[in-house]
Amino acid sequence: MVKQWFVVRVPTNMEERVRESLSNRIKTHALEEKIPQVVVAQVTEQEIRRGKKRVVHKKIFPGYVLVEADLYDADGNIDRDLWFFIKETPRLGDFVGSDQDPQPMSQEEVDRILGGMKSTEEKPRVNIPCSVGDRVKVKEGPFENFNGVVDQVNEEKMLVRVIVTIFGRETPVELEVSQVEQI
Repeated sequence: MVKQWFVVRVPTNMEERVRESLSNRIKTHALEEKIPQVVVAQVTEQEIRRGKKRVVHKKIFPGYVLVEADLYDADGNIDRDLWFFIKETPRLGDFVGSDQDPQPMSQEEVDRILGGMKSTEEKPRVNIPCSVGDRVKVKEGPFENFNGVVDQVNEEKMLVRVIVTIFGRETPVELEVSQVEQI
């Protein structure tokens, strides 16, 4: 039969441990042919914290792990040995679907999720905490403690243009994202 993707419930914030545990069990029992991949769906983002750029991984589906497995035989019946093998992994919950009949994900869903993960690995998304029209306060630099409205966001350069009032006149000021905070 064809390998399909299944969603399995796990405790939140334990996704990586469960993935690692299941992957190790698969290698130990030489089941790489039947279960080729176990994935924690996540995207890669660039964010600025305390003035420093850093790359972070954010889970798309907290509390779930994706498993690619050949879970059904040629007759369309579930391979109970493989199903029990997966379910016996510590901290691993139930398959999404009915209790005895796990429901595979559609190929379109799989392509969208895995494609989104791959694209953010190659070029991390930029996480900018404000958008056009938001009221912000400048927290550092020559315009510290000035309030203004975000006029433009440049994700490539991690800059925002803020309209601040200086001497009674509205003036556009270009600042790094780390220099402003939302009010």
